[in-house]
Amino acid sequence: MNMLAGYGMDTITMAGTLEAKLAAMKRAGFSQVMLMARDLVTHPGGVEAAVQAVHDSGLRPTGFQVLRDFEGLSGHLHSYKVDIAKSMLQMCAATGSKVLLACSSTSRHGTQDLDAIAADLKKLAMLAVPLGIKVAYEGLSWGRTVNEFTTAWDVVCRADCPNLGIGIDSFHIFAAKTPLDAIEELDPDKIFLVQLSDFMWQETPTFEERMTTARTFRVFPGEGVHSEQLADLVLRLDRVGYRGDYSFEVFNDDYQQLPLDVVAERARCSAMWLHQDVLHRTAPLPSWTHQA
Repeated sequence: MNMLAGYGMDTITMAGTLEAKLAAMKRAGFSQVMLMARDLVTHPGGVEAAVQAVHDSGLRPTGFQVLRDFEGLSGHLHSYKVDIAKSMLQMCAATGSKVLLACSSTSRHGTQDLDAIAADLKKLAMLAVPLGIKVAYEGLSWGRTVNEFTTAWDVVCRADCPNLGIGIDSFHIFAAKTPLDAIEELDPDKIFLVQLSDFMWQETPTFEERMTTARTFRVFPGEGVHSEQLADLVLRLDRVGYRGDYSFEVFNDDYQQLPLDVVAERARCSAMWLHQDVLHRTAPLPSWTHQA
């Protein structure tokens, strides 16, 4: 048993080629990876070569990201986004990923009607059904209408679609200061993705500051100033029955300037902290301890 089996890294955290990132993750003991569309479309060998690299790595895709500003649009804008979604779903399926992440819209052109938003997300989920893909809807902390996981959950419930669930991101919860008590209202079977990260200051009072911090200076769980809250979040998810993956969604400009193995080791230490110190799950004994 690999104690890091339930934890994964995000390709955005490290610099270098896709193959180099995947290899560093595997050396650190991870068995899964959160992929981005740009991993495929910017690969020198093209999408097929990138997909092959993922398959060859032996790492299981945690999910595929990210579809932005999909819901709440009308007319030609809606048609345009449906076409984009179809292409994203095809790439998601090619990698073997079972989850597509869709973030709440920031567009001022979108409606703020939650029922209309739910209807669009149901349409997206229906497009994903033939490909065997689930859609995880995440509330960005700077989303126009949906900017907390509680509202995202409301929308998911309104849509009432088996393969549409919620994506939890600790950064957005802490940035928006959403009370963690609401975790208890979630159906664990509808939590399709949990992304974890922290940051180095308590307050992100403006949407602009949230965006800047989110895109340049997140840190791994256990490295930031919200460690106690993050541990509380993970324990609450565990108590409600969530048994899915935890992916480290860490955008950090400093980590982009460090050797891949250094960054992967930081991620490994974070996973160990969560596994042993927070969740108190037993680590498997090294093989040599079983020898006479």
